[in-house]
Amino acid sequence: MLEKLVYNILNSKTKKFLVIVLTLVALVLSVLMIPADLVKARMLPGKSANTFSVYVDTPTGSSKEQTKKVSQCVIDILKKEKEITDMELYVGDGIPLDYAGLVKGAGMKNSENVAEIAVNLTNKHTRKEKSFVMVSRLRPTIKASCEPLVKGTVIKLIEQPAGPPTLASIVVEVTGDDLNKLQELSHEVAKVLKRTKKVVDVDIMSDDPYKKYELIPNKDKIARSGLSVEQVNKIIYLAFEGMVVAHKNSKNEAGQIGIFLTLEPNSKRFDTRSLEALKNKLSSMNLMNKKGMLVSLTEVVDIKEVNAKPMIMHKDLRRMINVIAETDNESQVYPLLAARDDMIKHFKKLGYKVEKEPGISTYMFDLHLTDPKTGKKYLLRWDGEMKVTLDTFRDLGAAFIGALILIFLLLVVYYKSFALSGIVLAGSFLSIIGVIVGHWVADLVTTDTFFLTATSLIGFIALMGISSRNSLLLIDFAKSLMEAKGMEKKRAIATASATRAKPIALTAVAIILGSALLASDPVFGGLGVALISGTVAAVFVSLIFVPVLMDNSKAMDIDDENPIHHDPNDISITR
Repeated sequence: MLEKLVYNILNSKTKKFLVIVLTLVALVLSVLMIPADLVKARMLPGKSANTFSVYVDTPTGSSKEQTKKVSQCVIDILKKEKEITDMELYVGDGIPLDYAGLVKGAGMKNSENVAEIAVNLTNKHTRKEKSFVMVSRLRPTIKASCEPLVKGTVIKLIEQPAGPPTLASIVVEVTGDDLNKLQELSHEVAKVLKRTKKVVDVDIMSDDPYKKYELIPNKDKIARSGLSVEQVNKIIYLAFEGMVVAHKNSKNEAGQIGIFLTLEPNSKRFDTRSLEALKNKLSSMNLMNKKGMLVSLTEVVDIKEVNAKPMIMHKDLRRMINVIAETDNESQVYPLLAARDDMIKHFKKLGYKVEKEPGISTYMFDLHLTDPKTGKKYLLRWDGEMKVTLDTFRDLGAAFIGALILIFLLLVVYYKSFALSGIVLAGSFLSIIGVIVGHWVADLVTTDTFFLTATSLIGFIALMGISSRNSLLLIDFAKSLMEAKGMEKKRAIATASATRAKPIALTAVAIILGSALLASDPVFGGLGVALISGTVAAVFVSLIFVPVLMDNSKAMDIDDENPIHHDPNDISITR
């Protein structure tokens, strides 16, 4: 039946043309599924884990009580989840380092305005809801309820990354020389990211500008009061930080147990963030001088309001501020393209001259800004998992092209024909139709988004050898029929397709069954689907499309002055 079908196609110019056109249309439409957002590309999909973290960042200069207030709000919401077994709160510090904390700098946190909550879940194998789905569901509720408690708070829900060790899914490095201008630009970038769909947890990795008060001991007043600078410093430190004032053991003991003294929490707390509140607190503290007289601390200390010094970050010897964001179960590429176009329009409205990175390079999505008033230049450089995704796809694409070239050269040496080598490569490349369509179908039948990942591309590259083998079987067998039995070309190609269909199909079934276990894996699912769907497409291409190309190729013709005449209907030798 297959032989008759192929033979009928080869004997009709219209049908051959239709096969070629339909195949090319299928190729174009399948490739267009990626930019059309029907098949989404990502480095690696989400990974269901038994834990996730919540990062609470109140504005720089916030008190520990304010940070605790926001953190407690988060905990109260999480307590309602049945799948959460326990939680641990760390105020002013990061959680014990896990993989996520290691790459996101949790170990460097040490200030009153930060807190981290470690959330432990029931076992992922017995839990119906995946951890990244739970995070996506809880994020809007937690942000809406808890972030308004302290204005300027940013709450981030951090999953254990399945892929590369990056700071965030999307990172925009705002680079330049003017620190004040960098602060302004970073807030504009964050503003654009916040209004981009599917982008969440937007945060600026820099200290917020705020005012603080410095207590400066007045040496002249201290001397006239009969006190010492050491006394003044110690009482301030003792009151607000605490210090060891004595030891429980005698001085001769090897191990000393210190007696730590500090004011109780209520005594250290200020009613308001004002100069008056600070003066009232200091006026209640008195020091006794050598004459036994009490001297108020406000009499010997000058209070000065100053701007807090922000943390300065550098990269490649240039000042930089990172604006980070995550994607909510979404590929990083599409939000990036949407945000980048929006940023170009946004900064042009603000009066900046915006230039794109020239040429195609690793940093082809970067934007160069020029301030028309000062002439200073700034750079918006895209980084994070998004850049790793693009770099990986670029590298795997280069590996694929390299594999194509090597296969082509080997085939040219074997066949002594560029045409036949091109037919084999064309048949191999067209398996991409099955790879992309397979991911689209997998996305339709699964509850979570099924991404075209780096492992999918690895599977596509692996298919090159399988698809090439199918075409080689057909070409060699058809040529042997024509040379040894004198069979007419169209009949030989049709016979070769029908005869070799069985071993090609059996090979395909073996690959599909062997890859079925991979298809359900959270990380290697793309590899499994690519092998399964790509193999199915390779079978159809090998048995229908490749024979059409073989028939149109003059390289398949047999050059023989005395060809063997044989009845084309007698094919018993092939059975």
